[in-house]
Order: sequence, then C-alpha cells, then structure tokens
Amino acid sequence: SEEGIMITDPNKVILLVNPAFSKMVGYTSEELLGETPKKLSSGHHDRSFYAAMWDSINTFGHWHGEIWNRRKNGEIFPEWLAISTVNDLSGKTTHYIGIFSDISERKNAEEQIRYLSSHDALTGLPNRMLFKDRLENAIAFAARSHHKVAVLNLDLDQFKMLNDSLGHTAGDELLRCVTSQLKVCVRDTDTLCRPGGDEFFIALANMPDTDSISTMVDKILEHIAKPFVLEGRHLSLSCSIGIAVYPDDGGNFETLMKRADKAMYQAKDAGRNTYRYFTEQLNSDSFEYMRITHELREAVKCKQFTLHYQPQIDLATGNVQGVEALVRWNHPLEGLIPPGRFISIAEQNGLIVEIGEWVLNEACRQAVAWQMAGLPPIVIAVNMSAVQFKRGNVENLVRSALDNSGLDPQYLEIELTESILLHDMDYMLSLLKDLKDTGLKLAIDDFGTGYSSLAYLKKFKIDRLKIDQSFVGDIAIDPNDAAIVRAIVQMAHTLNLRVIAEGVENQEMLEYLSSCQCDEVQGYHFARPMPPEAFAAFMADKT
Repeated sequence: SEEGIMITDPNKVILLVNPAFSKMVGYTSEELLGETPKKLSSGHHDRSFYAAMWDSINTFGHWHGEIWNRRKNGEIFPEWLAISTVNDLSGKTTHYIGIFSDISERKNAEEQIRYLSSHDALTGLPNRMLFKDRLENAIAFAARSHHKVAVLNLDLDQFKMLNDSLGHTAGDELLRCVTSQLKVCVRDTDTLCRPGGDEFFIALANMPDTDSISTMVDKILEHIAKPFVLEGRHLSLSCSIGIAVYPDDGGNFETLMKRADKAMYQAKDAGRNTYRYFTEQLNSDSFEYMRITHELREAVKCKQFTLHYQPQIDLATGNVQGVEALVRWNHPLEGLIPPGRFISIAEQNGLIVEIGEWVLNEACRQAVAWQMAGLPPIVIAVNMSAVQFKRGNVENLVRSALDNSGLDPQYLEIELTESILLHDMDYMLSLLKDLKDTGLKLAIDDFGTGYSSLAYLKKFKIDRLKIDQSFVGDIAIDPNDAAIVRAIVQMAHTLNLRVIAEGVENQEMLEYLSSCQCDEVQGYHFARPMPPEAFAAFMADKT
C-alpha cells in the first residue's frame, strides 16, 4: 500500500507498521514497535482534540480527519488519518488500525491558491479584496483613536507608452521596480495594493492630520521620480495620486475608493506628476456630470433639442452676411439650457456625435425652408466637434445632410476648432479637401485660443477665421487684446482670409473692429440668438 498503516493493541502500543509508514515518518519499524502514537505527536493539538477523537472511536468504532504529526527529523506535516477498531466475536476490542496519507502537497497547493486569491501574482502585493479588508480594519481603529486614514489612488503617468515601447516583459519588471520603491515609502501599519495594470492603492493608517499625509505623498512622488535602471537603460517615471481621507471624505471602503479615484483624475488634468485631495466641489461636479449624461441620453432619444440663430453682419455694407446655428436643449423641467452647460459633457460621453448630426441636418433643412419662404439665401454656419471628426464619418454626414435637405453647398459653412487640424495632418488635409470639393465653406472657430499655427492656415483651404470673444470683449480697455485682434485681422487678410469677430456687444467694440478692417461681426449689439421664426422676421426687416 502507498498509504501508511499502523496497527496497535488495545492499549495503543504499536505492533506493526508498513514500509510506506516508515518512509513517510522516517522511523524504521524496529524504532516504532513497542512505542505509542504519542511518539509522532506534533504538539499542534490540545487534549480536547484527542478526547473528541477517541470518544468517536469508542462510540462508533472509527474516526477520520486531518491531523498534524511529526517526522523523525522534526518536520511537522499534515496527514489524513482514519482509525478503526477491530473487535473479536464477543465485541471486545483487540486492535486499532490507523491508515494515513501525507497531504502536504495538497495543503501547500491550497495555501498557494489562498495566497493567490488575495495577492497580485506579479508583485506579491495584496489585491483589492485583501486591501478592502485591511482598510476596513484601519478605519475601525481610526474611529476609536480619532485619527485619520488616507486612501491613495496612484496611477503611473504614460506607462502604456513605455509598456508598448519596451515590451510587456520589461513593463512587468518596471512594475516590480515601482513596487520596491513604494515599499520603501510606506510603514508596516500601511497597506500597499496593486489591483492591476499600472494602478496602485495605498492605505495610510493612523495619520494625525492632513499635513502628515501630504508629507508621505511628497515622499512617494520623489521616490517614483528616481531613475530606474532596466535592461541597461535609465528610465524616469512619474505618477498622479488622488487622495480621499477618512472621516472627512467618507466612512466606508466604497465611498473612499470612488473619491480617491476622482481626485486622481484631477491630478491627471492638473498636468500629472502631482497629487490632489478630493473636494466636495469635485463630488458635486461628478454628480452633475452623471445627471446630465443620463438626461442627455433621454434628450437624444426624444429629440429635445432646438436651434437658435444669430446673424453675422458684413461691416462694409451692414447686410446680413450669414447666420450661425446654435443648439439649445429644451429640457422638459428646466426649459432652454445653453450649450455651455452640456456640450463639453456630450463630447466626453460621445453623445455629441448624435447631437451634432441632428444639428447639421436641422440647420440645412431650416436654411432651405427660409429660402422657400422667400428670404434671400445666406450662408449658415454649423459647429462640428473634434469627436465627430475622430469618428471618421464626417464627409458622408455632410453629404447626407446636403442631399436630404437640398441645400446648395455654397450656403453651408462648417466651423472647426484649431485642435482638429493638428492631429493626423495628412488625413485632415485629405478630408478637408474632399469637403471643399463639395462647394461648402470652412471656418476656424475661436481663433487665438488654441495653437494658432500659421502652418495649417497655409496648408488647409480655410475661408474664414473667427476671433474668439475672449479677445473681443476687452479690446476697448485692454491694449494687449486690441493688439491681438488687429494682428489677427492683418495676418488673415495677407492670407486672403475673411475675419469675423464674435461677442460684439457695444458701439465702442464695433468702431474698433471697423478701424481694424475686420470683415464681419456678430453679437448682442445686433441680435441675440433667436428661434427660426424670429430670425425670419429679423431678415424681413433688413430687406
């Protein structure tokens, strides 16, 4: 038998063991004969354990279970043991037979599984599950001691780029190096965790105040910034850290983790290689983002949008040169919501694609409707988001809007932001050329607020520059803004581009723009954005 077998007399004196038994425990049969099983006792079990075991044997005639014994060399090992009684015809016990198997490998495998279920395989750090358990213990202790617990969400900056460049093997080694640096920064009472990827969680326990937290976080940033030597190369890293503090920012694991995550993204937005604490304003912004996102989905589904139109005036003639279509959200409870409250959120969650498609189609349809009503044809300007261009379907979208409405392309102008033109320039050159070939016009919106590169003005076939109202608003009192506006107009004219200034609110602004020879203007001085019917009436008064 491969299992160890021991036979004793009724007094538990060993009479016989098989070779497998001797091999497992290290004793020869001669060394065990005449001894009792106590010779193998590990000391792991108390008297009550053995009392219960023999109570079962005497009552039922058998017992089986897990027990720890000791080999001859002193090693303690687990075994699965079954003990049975042997009785004669009168029912008197004559022998006990014990059969056992060494379960060390199974126990080791179980321990390894247990370890892997609570630790990260790459770094050996606790995983999210174990981190949650330790953080909750730290919070419970802090509640009694009136101290703070800081939860840090640490994300390595630009790690994906390094990982893709060096390869995943080197990336894994880099994560192990980061782990070593972080271990230097934390105390034995703190918990360092890697949930996955290039993200780490840290629980700083028993912290007296916020200043002490900041000191430790500064230390972490400093250590991560130290150069790493990997495969003979010196590499530099940085990280962004979001911090949520118990009890200030929350009293449980989920709340603190969510708020530390939000604060980490604030650190990313602040330029990386820094940290940010969670604030209530950040929480309010997040709730507002989620609320608007939810309601925007319903708005897209139910078409709760409408367009208002603001005229664009030719400074030389005073005539209406064009009109800009501006979207409004006709909220069922809040009424008309201006684009400043929802466009940026729509760009973040991708809903701007559906909204933008509706705006383009509706603007083209309305332009044709005005013409059919007898108004003179004018150019209608429609803003298009960078997200729409990234989706790669802009040309088909524009052609479809023109075909469906029947609008002559010469009366459509697409307004682009500067940032669109600086990414994948070859693709944009080709796309804008195709759009221009349809006969429509192109304008740069908010000129001066972005990169304002002369290179793209030379390469792309732009028709108009639109000076952002942030420059126009102070041209009468700020000589720097006045100089910028004048310079933009002169440069545009040199490149044979027309210039329109937005945000013109008074006569003083108008006179300065006229002196600069700006071509067109729009703003409250002439008219606010208005519904289609009001714009039609406005045009009727002008003709």
